[in-house]
Amino acid sequence: MPNERLKVVMASGGWTCAALADKAGVDTKSVERWANQNRTPRLGTARLAAEALGEDMFALWPSLRQPRAARTISPELVALHEQRADLPVSVFVDLLGKAVERIDVLVYAAVFLHEAYPRLNDLLRERAAEGCAVRIALGDPDSANVRQRGEEERFGHGIESRCHLALMHYRPLLGTPGIEIRTHGTTLYNSLYRADGEVLVNAHVWGVNAFAAPVWHLRQTGAGTLFDTYAASFDAVWNAALPAEES
Repeated sequence: MPNERLKVVMASGGWTCAALADKAGVDTKSVERWANQNRTPRLGTARLAAEALGEDMFALWPSLRQPRAARTISPELVALHEQRADLPVSVFVDLLGKAVERIDVLVYAAVFLHEAYPRLNDLLRERAAEGCAVRIALGDPDSANVRQRGEEERFGHGIESRCHLALMHYRPLLGTPGIEIRTHGTTLYNSLYRADGEVLVNAHVWGVNAFAAPVWHLRQTGAGTLFDTYAASFDAVWNAALPAEES
């Protein structure tokens, strides 16, 4: 069965098999087989021939348009949740509660934790007393990025108030050995809740409140880079953050 489209394009442009073969870097018989037997050239050769003809390569040889195989899901991905509201607060509490070496929290406010679990400060004190290093990075209410986030989420000044409230919740922990609280004014692309080698990543989506945005649960496996990427992101923000004031 001939490749009728190729034959028409060659004829309309005055191309002979020998001339196209020269442009594509193959012998004449190869081009004859493309045209008369509907053979498909290799990708690189097809690209050269299509460029010479001024034609779309996939229009000439549709079989070259193979779907890409989906990448294997990262072994670091434990679970993916469509929105944070789908997760009971116990998921966050249980994750932080089992930390042994470190707890890292990077948010603007996340007051839902204290509102749903009033013992959060006690839990953090207990972890710190057991030798766990606790770092909490909260949004600076006076930051232009925090204000911008409020506008994007249609929260107005509400998000600034929530940052103030978050500081009030965590302020009793100031001075506790093993616990550090800082404020940051960065553009926050994700909220992070890390306990040792696990992290809950709450994505930030333009115009969407964090509770309606997705969350992925990652576990450090040594076989990927996703966890390390978010861990490095936390460190970068932390290093630029300022210690929270006591009053």
